[in-house]
Amino acid sequence: MDNAQHQGTPEGNSPDLIRANKRSRMPDTLIIIFFIGIFVSALTYFIPVGTFQIKEVHYLVEGVEKTRKVIDPTSFAYSVDDAGQTVFKKIALFASGDGVGLLNFPFEGLASGDKYGSAIGIIMFMLVIGGAFGVVMRTGTIDNGILRLIDKTRGNEIIFIPAMFFLFSLGGAVFGMGEEAIAFAIIIAPLMVRLGYDSITTVMVTYVATQVGFATSWMNPFSVVIAQGIADVPVLSGSTLRIGLWLGFTLFGIIFTMAYARKIKRAPEKSYSYHSDSYFRERSTQVKKTDFGLGYWLVLLTIVGIMVWVVWGVVVHGWYIPEIAGQFFAMGVIAAVIGVLFKLNNMTANDAADAFKDGATVMIAPALLVGFAKGIMLLISGSGATDPSVLNTVLNGTAGAISGMHDSFAAWCMYAFQSVFNFFVPSGSGQAALTMPLMAPLSDLIGVTRQVSVLAFQLGDGFTNVVIPTSASLMGTLGVCRVDWGNWIRFSWRFMLWLFIFSSIAVIGAQMGGYA
Repeated sequence: MDNAQHQGTPEGNSPDLIRANKRSRMPDTLIIIFFIGIFVSALTYFIPVGTFQIKEVHYLVEGVEKTRKVIDPTSFAYSVDDAGQTVFKKIALFASGDGVGLLNFPFEGLASGDKYGSAIGIIMFMLVIGGAFGVVMRTGTIDNGILRLIDKTRGNEIIFIPAMFFLFSLGGAVFGMGEEAIAFAIIIAPLMVRLGYDSITTVMVTYVATQVGFATSWMNPFSVVIAQGIADVPVLSGSTLRIGLWLGFTLFGIIFTMAYARKIKRAPEKSYSYHSDSYFRERSTQVKKTDFGLGYWLVLLTIVGIMVWVVWGVVVHGWYIPEIAGQFFAMGVIAAVIGVLFKLNNMTANDAADAFKDGATVMIAPALLVGFAKGIMLLISGSGATDPSVLNTVLNGTAGAISGMHDSFAAWCMYAFQSVFNFFVPSGSGQAALTMPLMAPLSDLIGVTRQVSVLAFQLGDGFTNVVIPTSASLMGTLGVCRVDWGNWIRFSWRFMLWLFIFSSIAVIGAQMGGYA
């Protein structure tokens, strides 16, 4: 995700200004993650480790019984040695076997997981779709299609922003759209830059929009449904307030994004991604408009067809990473065959293979960040709740601290805790399984309704996905848009501050209003 190789020098910049820009540049994301690793490792020297036991909960979703393993909130125990002393699982510089040390957490993170999740599954998913879209881009279909779209919509380009933000937010609310935003961002990023906006606008209307929908969903099967089932709240209940929140937060996201886009349209150099966007600007000058013949239409129909097919598979059949990756690979193969047969952009079979490799190469930097971020989680959380870890101790201690607070303030503290906890467990279903068994009965003790505790989980889990470097979907989207995470934070902190304020009002207001 290092933008150094993409940065150009704006005309008229003096050598002194160039040196000043280099000095003021944010540290690379890998550097930031490594220092986070040092901080997390230091915590293990001061906080003893503890464990939870696991139990099964059963709940109904539209008449179908679901089962999920969650922690037993009453089972927490500190790990002790033979002498009865609490154990500290101190992170060393190196570790052998299955251990994780400060200097081998990147490898352990990269090699962890399976094909269904972080990190190895997400990394392979990113490489495959990067390669597939590399083939599609090599045909010239996207570039030529964008030029014609711009011609057709001249003067009305701004309508793309609210339309796309709304649709992606709806996808996040209905079926938990997240990783899919990476594929769409590959296509939308060059469009946004050519329209006079920037790659940050692309991230907002794709990935950020999905997380706005994810956080305020009334039916997301990966967050609210699981959380309500674990909390023993009627599944899909309380939808009226959540639909209102979704509409309100989506409208705010659209207004914020449009205001930013208009500013960048007037003064492109004010963009935090101005230098890295030079990659897309240079490509746009190299593209020459050609006749949009049958071959281009067939590739375009293939892209649209695969996108619709993937959405259908996710909604109807619950497809996840392996299945989605397979569909996008099929798209790349079909696009290659069409490109060779119709000689699109003078494409040959070897060109298609080279394009696939080049597309996958673009994904290597964000894929590394995904692995590094997963390694951070391994440093503090271990392999699960039954594995002695600092994270279990922090989770139990936080629940105990909240128990003595006033109900409205306690509800807000639940939201704040879920926001911070999401850094270490960015999976919505995983966070629900770890926190809701504690927060639901705790809410009974302190007078917070269980519906509010679920809402606090939703908002805390969803909105912080917009900034945490441990989110594979965020890092993947930033990667294909060539936006450095540090520059993303410089832009997004204002947006996040407003989300935090509005979410705090929503949680406290729901508690005071007896949301149940």
